[in-house]
Amino acid sequence: MKKATGELELGRFLQIRRGRLSPEDVGLTGDAGKRRRVSGLRREEVAQLARVSVNYYTRLEQGQNGTASPEVLDALATALRLSPDERAHLHDLAARSGPAPRNPQPLSEKARPAVARMIAAYENGPAVLLGRRVDILAWNRLARILFSGHIDLDPTARDEDLPNLAELVFLEPGSRALYPHWMDEAHELAGYLRVMAGRYPGDPELSALIHRLNDKSPEFAEIWSGHVVWDKTHGTRSVHHPKVGRLTLSFETLRLPDAADQCIVLYRAESGSPSEAALASLLKE
Repeated sequence: MKKATGELELGRFLQIRRGRLSPEDVGLTGDAGKRRRVSGLRREEVAQLARVSVNYYTRLEQGQNGTASPEVLDALATALRLSPDERAHLHDLAARSGPAPRNPQPLSEKARPAVARMIAAYENGPAVLLGRRVDILAWNRLARILFSGHIDLDPTARDEDLPNLAELVFLEPGSRALYPHWMDEAHELAGYLRVMAGRYPGDPELSALIHRLNDKSPEFAEIWSGHVVWDKTHGTRSVHHPKVGRLTLSFETLRLPDAADQCIVLYRAESGSPSEAALASLLKE
């Protein structure tokens, strides 16, 4: 019987996560000083830590065990020292480990008009509405000026013609200059797409985006192969705009209650800072 894609993804995720740990990381010191044939933890060590049978865990990694209970998944997450985002991703993979739909339909997304108007009216900094595929569904004028200054984008573009953030970062050469910490941006985006891929394995447009990025960006392909999982919700972002130089902005991510996989990202510069002055000057463009 052919294995479901979700089961294979679950098994691969478990393999990679046990491969990044050493026995010392999890308090197993019996083999200290001995040469090991494999890097990372052995299957039997993970099974021991999670208190499941070796056969059961092996079948999970091989995509032969179907689903696992939430209790077992939590035990595995603890054994593998998963972060909160990785733990949630593990549950998503397990929940969707059954057969994918034969003819999956694209999951359409667009900005609710009231949300788009609210974003357009935001004046304290750049504001962006992102969909599950990191399509830019809406943004205000300052976000458009700041984040697309390195490409030739029609300022009158309709919502359905707005760019995809991952394609801007991975496929547009100017993004390397726009983001001083480009590799951090790359890991965050790939990690977020991994979260969404675990949540929506049957979304053909999401799958097509990931295949396109894998084909056209060696950096994305390398990050993706490591199963990075990242659902960052707040922090600081550095941007180097060609006209005003480097800006440092704090950001917060807000989830929409009636569309949980759409998120509003609001940026703001510290009051009285050079970055605040730079944003003000961009608005005069």
